[in-house]
Amino acid sequence: MKVIGIGDNVVDKYMDKNEMYPGGNALNFGVYSKQLGIDSAYLGVFGNDEASEHIRETLMDLDIDISHCRQHEGENGYALVNLVNGDRVFVGGNQGGVQKDFPIHLGSMDLEYIKEFQIAHSSIYSGIEKELKKLKDTGILVSFDFSDEFKEQYLKEICPNIDFSLLSCGGLSENEVRNLLKRVHSYGSSFAIGTMGELGSIVYDGESFYNQKPHFVEPVDTLGAGDSFFTAFIIHYLKEIEIEIVPVAEKGPIIKRSLDEAAKFAAKTCLVEGAFGYGVPF
Repeated sequence: MKVIGIGDNVVDKYMDKNEMYPGGNALNFGVYSKQLGIDSAYLGVFGNDEASEHIRETLMDLDIDISHCRQHEGENGYALVNLVNGDRVFVGGNQGGVQKDFPIHLGSMDLEYIKEFQIAHSSIYSGIEKELKKLKDTGILVSFDFSDEFKEQYLKEICPNIDFSLLSCGGLSENEVRNLLKRVHSYGSSFAIGTMGELGSIVYDGESFYNQKPHFVEPVDTLGAGDSFFTAFIIHYLKEIEIEIVPVAEKGPIIKRSLDEAAKFAAKTCLVEGAFGYGVPF
């Protein structure tokens, strides 16, 4: 299996410690997949400052393919973060840095390269909405992180090109989450996944709902918990489906096992500073 993250990368600048850590939804997907033993790549837009250099060096150190990334003069994306009792609080940023002025446009060479992968992951912070149909038309699976910014019209426009949708649903009741996931599925996404922080997560596959409780730990830092959960669920699910060719009606046990593995992996992420470490002073 080979996977690729396409879209956002940032450094998360921890104001209380004056340290910055590589991150971003699409980039984290590639890194967490690598941690799970999967060949992975990242395609995104870098600036030419100290932050971008640190991210590039980190990805090369992790042996993640960045051969199709773009680099432009300017400031790399960053987010400002404070920690309150181990929980992440975003307090500002530069809205993606150079990515705003140089969004990703997928050309024919990019698309041929992307066909090598089983799944591509992107996010609402990647400015890639106009390219999603191109991704879908390559024939590979597509996953997408909507974060907590899921306006109804946006969901209707994006979901037809998405196989796995992730939505951050903290603050919603379980009934509200279930109704949201049903709508996401009805708009075209095969799997709809809602994360609810300490309340766990829910997956809807068009037939059944699956609840997963967290594996509780005393967190060092919750940054990346949602990304790591989502990545591990997808990787374990796809690996099991590849090994066991089963009818749709019999996929329930695979979904349950994949959710439990995802909860374990997310708990480990909460024991690491930053999304996956590699902090340096700024």
